[in-house]
Amino acid sequence: MTYMLLIVEPTGQRQERTEAEGRAVYDRMLRFAGELKEQGLLLGVESLASQSTAARVKVRGGQAVVLDGPFAEAKEMIGGFFLLNCATREEAVAIAARCPAAEWCTVEVRSLAPCYVS
Repeated sequence: MTYMLLIVEPTGQRQERTEAEGRAVYDRMLRFAGELKEQGLLLGVESLASQSTAARVKVRGGQAVVLDGPFAEAKEMIGGFFLLNCATREEAVAIAARCPAAEWCTVEVRSLAPCYVS
């Protein structure tokens, strides 16, 4: 089955780190991704830029409404993701528990499914 690990981080966390601290945690995440790749579990991984450069788009009454970041009401943001091929949900949860980001963020484990499946 395919699972996505969403890295949910506090919005101001990146600004609280020095560049050296940020590079150190990023390197830990790269090593973790490398381990998953070697195990044949990793389908994809990406780090996302801060929400300050993001946009939210919704269409209402046929008109697109675009809201540019930063989003003051947000307390958390998706900082990145891992897309994994795991045999079970338990395996995906165990991998999430090993993820270095779980030490400073929340790692949300979600299976992939069509939007009509609850």
